[in-house]
Amino acid sequence: MKNQRLNVRAAFAWAGLRAAWHGERSFRTQCIMALMASGVMGVLQPALIWWALVGMMIALVLAAELINTALEQLVDHLHPEQHPRIKIVKDCSAAAVLLLSLGTAWVGVLMVFSTLDI
Repeated sequence: MKNQRLNVRAAFAWAGLRAAWHGERSFRTQCIMALMASGVMGVLQPALIWWALVGMMIALVLAAELINTALEQLVDHLHPEQHPRIKIVKDCSAAAVLLLSLGTAWVGVLMVFSTLDI
């Protein structure tokens, strides 16, 4: 599988996005939140730096959600029984997504305040 052409590797990535979209409610929720944030950005028309910052935060949250999904799938496959240490792994992975989501919300609030001069 190593050293595949770019289009083959891109197809693997799209397959991962489709799997997350179809199998993970939280990924769909994060994507909807990203679309809503983009709509707010379109209305407020902030400076380009805000577009870059919010865009990066959205990408980080979605990437973290994908990593969380991949980790949960792997752990569930390798150890389908419940175990306290497996729970910690999953909880910490979900906490990483939560922290990035809160950081994204904070950036959004600051962008709104900056744009509206509140």
